[in-house]
Amino acid sequence: MNVLIIGAGYVGLTTAAVIAKLGHTVHCVDENEQKIAALTRGDVPIYEPGLAELLTDHKSRLFFHRDGQKHIHEADVIFICVGTPPDNNGKSDVSYVNRAVAALLPHLHDQQTLVIKSTVPIGTNERIYERLTKEGKNVRVVSNPEFLREGSAIFDSLYPDRIVVGLRDDDDRSLSVMQTLYARIHAPYVVTSLSGAEMIKYAANAFLAMKISFINEMARLCEAYDVDVAHVAKGIGLDGRIGPHFLQAGIGYGGSCFPKDVAALQQMAYEKAVRPYMIEATKTINDTQFYWYVQKIKRTLGTLSDKRIAVLGIAFKPNTDDIRESPAVSLIKALHNLGAHVVAHDPKAVLPNGMDIKQTKTIDEALQQADAVIVATDWDAYKQLNWEQVRQTMSGNVVVDGRNSLPRNDIIQAGLTYVGVGRG
Repeated sequence: MNVLIIGAGYVGLTTAAVIAKLGHTVHCVDENEQKIAALTRGDVPIYEPGLAELLTDHKSRLFFHRDGQKHIHEADVIFICVGTPPDNNGKSDVSYVNRAVAALLPHLHDQQTLVIKSTVPIGTNERIYERLTKEGKNVRVVSNPEFLREGSAIFDSLYPDRIVVGLRDDDDRSLSVMQTLYARIHAPYVVTSLSGAEMIKYAANAFLAMKISFINEMARLCEAYDVDVAHVAKGIGLDGRIGPHFLQAGIGYGGSCFPKDVAALQQMAYEKAVRPYMIEATKTINDTQFYWYVQKIKRTLGTLSDKRIAVLGIAFKPNTDDIRESPAVSLIKALHNLGAHVVAHDPKAVLPNGMDIKQTKTIDEALQQADAVIVATDWDAYKQLNWEQVRQTMSGNVVVDGRNSLPRNDIIQAGLTYVGVGRG
C-alpha cells in the first residue's frame, strides 16, 4: 500500500518506520524544514531504541518531505500523527489536527482512508468526518490510537496487545484496509465507534496513571507506618486481577502522554457535568508527589543550602531523551530554588534551555564531592553503579533512590545511607 503520514514527531516517525518494515511505501511529511533535512540525511532528531536502525534498514521505502501535496492524491491510507498539546486549562489543542485536515481537503478522493492516530478529544473524529462530508469528500475516517511506551515503541508497534479501530456504522471497507495494512502484525482487534476508540485511548492512559498514583499514595502510608512499599507492590501485584505493572513507587509520572491525557479527560468530564473523582485524585497525587519527596530529602539532609547534590536522570523515564513533564526536571528546579548546588547527568536527555544547572558528561564527574546523590530516572547505568566507588567519590554518604530501582543492600553494605520511596 501507499501510505502518507502527516507529522514526523515521536508517533509519526515510529509509525512510518514500522509501516515501512511491514512492506508498504511511506511518505512522511512535516512542516519543520530542519527536521526533514536531518531525516533525509539519515539523522534522527529523537532518541528511541531501534528507531534509527529501522529507518535506515527500510530507507528504500521511506521518504521525507516538507511539502507532501503531490503525494496526497496517490496515497491509499493517510495518517495524521500531529501533536495535541494541552492549553492553559488542560484541554487538548486540536489546531494542528485541524490544520492537517484543511491542507489535505482539496486533494482527497473517495478511495482513500484517513486515519487519525493523534490523541484527540471525544467527538473529534466525528467532526472531521462531518467536515469532509460537508466539503463533498466521501473519504472514510478511522480512529486508530497508539499505545506506545517511549523507550520500547518499536516493540510495542510490532507486538501490540491490541489494535483498536474506530469506525462509523456505515463504513464497510476501512476495517479490511486496516487489516491489510497491519497484516504482518498478529494482535486481537477491538472494533468500535470513532468516539469509542478515542475513549479507549484516554481510559487506558488514565488507568495506568491511576496505578502509579495509587502506589505512590501507598508509599506515603508505608512511610508513616514503617512498611516497605516494595513488598506491598509485590504482594498485590501477584494478584492476577491487579498485575505487577505500573506499581513501582517513585517521584511521579511524566512524559508527553499521561499528564496531558489525564488533564484532558478531566476537562472533558467537566464539560459534561461529570465529576471525575478518581481522575482528580490521580492528578492531585502526582502533582504533589515530588514536593512530598523534596520534604523527605530536606529531612534527611537537614538543610539543602550549599549542599552539593548530584541528580542522576533528566528524562521522564529511561531509554528516551524526552523531558516533557519530567519529574526529574521538576525535582532539579526545586532543589536549586531551595539553595542546593545541583549537578545533573543523563545518558541521553539535556536540561531545558535557561536552567542555571551544570550538566556533566559522565556520572563520575557528577558524583565528585557530592553530599548526596539522587537517582531521579532509573537508567540501567545508574542501577549498575559500583557503590564502593561511589562512596569513595562522594563527599557525603546519602543515596536517594527516587525510583525504588537501586540495590538497597549493596548501597548499605558500601557504607552509604539509602533513602527510598516508602521503603520503611
